[in-house]
Amino acid sequence: MAFNSREYEWADLTVIFGGRDLLRIRGIKWSRKKEREELYAKGSDPIAIQSGNNKYDVEITLLQSELDAIEAAAGNDIFSIAVDIEVSFGNPGAGDVIKTHRVIGWRATEDSLEMKQGDKFSEITLPGIALKINKNV
Repeated sequence: MAFNSREYEWADLTVIFGGRDLLRIRGIKWSRKKEREELYAKGSDPIAIQSGNNKYDVEITLLQSELDAIEAAAGNDIFSIAVDIEVSFGNPGAGDVIKTHRVIGWRATEDSLEMKQGDKFSEITLPGIALKINKNV
């Protein structure tokens, strides 16, 4: 029986941002949150847990030149765009099964810049929210 201990690695990641293959991406992070609340009635302990809305937070970390190109295509305003983001994991040359997750309707919630003395490049983190995240599409 063959055993493969290979894990996905950063080099196996492809991110398509609104149709643009991001070459100067440094990181991506997302989380899906579910509103939950205890339901209280008689006594001091909850009798159930009620569920509410889903919330999708998505953070993209880019080099400044990548952000500049995206903003130029968006009329120099990152807040004016809503895009889908496709994130694919895997290297078919290594025999990996490709997994793709799709972030639907991402919009930026913050635009900031920070650089310090000694920095060799500018790395920008763009926090945002999305309408949905579909895993393994």
